[in-house]
Amino acid sequence: MATNFVDRVVLNVTAGNGGHGVASVHREKFKPLGGPDGGNGGHGGDVVLEVDPQVTTLLEYHKSPHRSAQNGKPGAGDERNGADGDDLVLPVPEGTVVKDRDGTILADLVGFGSRYVAAAGGRGGLGNKALASQRRKAPGFALLGEPGESNDIVLELKTLADVALIGFPSAGKSSLVSVVSAAKPKIADYPFTTLVPNLGVVTAGSQRFTIADVPGLIPGASQGKGLGLEFLRHVERCSVLVHVIDCATLEPGRDPMSDLDTIEHELSEYVADESLGGKPLSERTRIVVLNKADVPDARELAEMVKPDLEARGLEVFIVSAVAHQGLKELTFALAKHVEQARQEVESAVPARVIVRPKAMDDAGFRIVKEGGTHGTLFRIVGDRPTRWVRQTDFSNDEAVGYLADRLNRLGIEEELFKAGAVPGSTVLIGPGDNAVVFDWEPTLQAGAELLGNRGTDLRLEEASRPSRAEKRDEFHNRKDGQRLAREELAAERQAGVWTEHESYRTEE
Repeated sequence: MATNFVDRVVLNVTAGNGGHGVASVHREKFKPLGGPDGGNGGHGGDVVLEVDPQVTTLLEYHKSPHRSAQNGKPGAGDERNGADGDDLVLPVPEGTVVKDRDGTILADLVGFGSRYVAAAGGRGGLGNKALASQRRKAPGFALLGEPGESNDIVLELKTLADVALIGFPSAGKSSLVSVVSAAKPKIADYPFTTLVPNLGVVTAGSQRFTIADVPGLIPGASQGKGLGLEFLRHVERCSVLVHVIDCATLEPGRDPMSDLDTIEHELSEYVADESLGGKPLSERTRIVVLNKADVPDARELAEMVKPDLEARGLEVFIVSAVAHQGLKELTFALAKHVEQARQEVESAVPARVIVRPKAMDDAGFRIVKEGGTHGTLFRIVGDRPTRWVRQTDFSNDEAVGYLADRLNRLGIEEELFKAGAVPGSTVLIGPGDNAVVFDWEPTLQAGAELLGNRGTDLRLEEASRPSRAEKRDEFHNRKDGQRLAREELAAERQAGVWTEHESYRTEE
């Protein structure tokens, strides 16, 4: 049977990539060396989950499970920075729990406007204008934009309600919700009519609370039989549990006491998320409702088992949803328990926020020795080295030299020596299979080093410009040199002096 209610999805979110920086030189008439003017790239957009009261299901993400934010724009010359990518805001229902693939809870979104950044956008790369300094006056490179994060997250919707009605299929839970609130759930005389939780608002005196009709449970629901796990998930946030027992059932082997014991067993077996702050289901306030008392045999059975249930310490109500019997007493009792539960929450000591500042001697990276098929590998793990590598254009020798300088200033070369690395050792920077692999040569210089300091231009170091006379003398000297070369070549031809290049000689 098709339904528009989806309460669990696996969502792939990808943040925007940062825009690349640009290497550019300012060009203006009579100013051939105007200096670097490359702009920075824009930051990539984040993927943000935000609680929206207008959204009640995760159906939209079930249909489209891949979501991506906008990339940042690249920089341009004339110091023009690229635009930042727009954040992608995904509305989710209140009560959505965000988990990773391993089941670890990342966020519990409760309250209008609650937000969680599911994937952070990449930083934009710096242009050569931002990379210029006193020692590096004319950088011939720029940094690349950092790729955005890509994560697979699990969204689970756990209904926010004060009271949950639980019980076997066709016990009359939907009928009870329809008569005590304004909700209009589907009601029929066959099992599993209710496939999704139905929420209703109940008013009892000055108290208002929400009540949820949880679809019917069967034996083995806590181990996943039927749709038990999906249904029990919606009970986790409810402070009061109401057992709705069908006293008029004609199924063999069923009676109010056995039905109660079966559901209680499933509640005790179900493991709720402790990180959400809720009590185990078996420790929450429970009330028993003996339903369908409008049937004479059912009322007689209800009055017979009521003393036994009360002997267990349970509060018992005999009601009829069809005949509207015993509903007033039930709603006021529920309001009393809900008020007590809310007071306990308000008086609870708030969780202490633990702040762990970074240690003063924290280098920002660590070196891990790994064994491989080709010998010992040295992996450098850390946010900064990984980001620097991702932002480096390895086709530019000057950019590679700049990366080497940054890694050296961070102390990586010294730590590699301490870890036992020798020239030629295989070094990886970054986690997983996306790491950059290279053979470590601590004394190797980049090609740009042979021309002087990286990012320098000897023409920019000239303090004065040649005069007109100096330019004229240089011009005449060059012309004189060309004339003498032509005269020497003509004299050799006239004298018959010919030489051939060594490459054209053949062995005799």
